[in-house]
Amino acid sequence: MALAKFAINNKVQSATKMSLFMAIYERELRIGVNIRRKGKMEKATEFVERIKKIQEEVGVALKRAQKEMK
Repeated sequence: MALAKFAINNKVQSATKMSLFMAIYERELRIGVNIRRKGKMEKATEFVERIKKIQEEVGVALKRAQKEMK
């Protein structure tokens, strides 16, 4: 079951041209976790703005795909 979820969430969708995971989190889905990752943590407001932009792009792509399907 977990592998099926991973495959679905990691597959690039034809309507949005990105994976579901990328659309929601703006990150590629990874199998492992690097808990010792160094670097700056981004500000919460910057993260929210980036996510809003991606969601808007996905919405436009889905509306375009919906029109094409009609």
